[in-house]
Amino acid sequence: MLPVSRFRPLQHWLLQKLGDYLAPARIRVRLTDGTEGGFTGSAPVATVTVRDTRTLLGLILNPDLEFGEAYTSGRVEIQGGNLVELFESVFLSLPQKRGSRYADFVSHRLDRIHENTLKGSRANIHRHYDLNVDFYKLWLDSRLLYTCAYFPDPSATLEDAQLAKMDHVCRKLHLQPGETVAEVGCGWGAFALHMAREYGVRVRAFNISAEQIAYARRQAKLAGLEDQVEFIEDDYRNLSGQYDVFVSIGMLEHVGKKHYVDLEAVIDRSLKQSGRGLLHFIGRNQPQPLNAFIRKRVFPGGYPPSLLETLAFLEPLDVSVLDVENLRMHYAWTLEHWLARYEKSVDRVAEMYGPEFVRLWRFYLSGSLAGFRAGTMQLFQVLFARSECRSIPVTRDHLYKTSAAKELKWMTATP
Repeated sequence: MLPVSRFRPLQHWLLQKLGDYLAPARIRVRLTDGTEGGFTGSAPVATVTVRDTRTLLGLILNPDLEFGEAYTSGRVEIQGGNLVELFESVFLSLPQKRGSRYADFVSHRLDRIHENTLKGSRANIHRHYDLNVDFYKLWLDSRLLYTCAYFPDPSATLEDAQLAKMDHVCRKLHLQPGETVAEVGCGWGAFALHMAREYGVRVRAFNISAEQIAYARRQAKLAGLEDQVEFIEDDYRNLSGQYDVFVSIGMLEHVGKKHYVDLEAVIDRSLKQSGRGLLHFIGRNQPQPLNAFIRKRVFPGGYPPSLLETLAFLEPLDVSVLDVENLRMHYAWTLEHWLARYEKSVDRVAEMYGPEFVRLWRFYLSGSLAGFRAGTMQLFQVLFARSECRSIPVTRDHLYKTSAAKELKWMTATP
């Protein structure tokens, strides 16, 4: 580490460069000797204190990677604001494309290291989803749904909104008793169990997280649904059989562009000619890699596709796209709940994994919340059907005109 007290002319030149870049986002930059750059007005969004010259240089050459590394390790500190406000101001005020040739080199290298091959996908998923389930219980809802909720009203609780999300998807698919469903990327199993219990379908659910599959199987046994739901610890590419419904909630982000052809082949061979399917996924307005730091430290192999990229791999299939919905603000509200619960649990998280881990996940959750608020991240649901499908109603009344009894069920149901 090069301390700020040495190489002062270089530090001040770097400070000016970084400050000029961040000024439109109303961010002030400060060195530990008190020297400041960036926004000069009376109400900065936040002040970022940089502790050493290496960090200053890294923030100029590769901000997408270096800011996360520096915040997590404590080499930068945020005063007078919080991470969500800082990120949101950056996303709304600065160009999406940042960094240098060095940043592009690092991004391509991360793609190679974390490619979603059969072996690579298992390693990538293990990094994120095989953390102790007690960690996720601290801040997710009681059913452990780790995907965007659906808020019939912004004041709904997280538990009610997650239940509403599951019903919203089931109504879109118009599930009927006795039908067969293939779910790829099933998390801790809540949605598969909900489909079986509430809609009478039979589900085969695939996941390569050993921890999640073990938990899901225990939940199926407790619910008495083992005969209706089969949780399979295997890659989605090994899905066999044919089904009335194909559904994926929050898994497409983990496939990677190079492997869309694999998912296309799975859907093509597994969906009956009378079948339909739904993809629920984090996306972008334009093709763009996921933040380099998040790919390196949180979601290795992650890539949120644009809507066009998604429709492109569906196009060769014998399917019709019936409905596209963007739930961006619903994910922002979901993340507000997650982040608030996480902040209340940081002492316990620190006991489990240490203070650096606390900052890492605060960075990830805060940046995600800001991305959905600012519109740099989207949440798409795409409903599609084979040519012989006659199961989907021709109006949207079934999505929004639920009975009073169903709404009461949302508010009173338990996991």
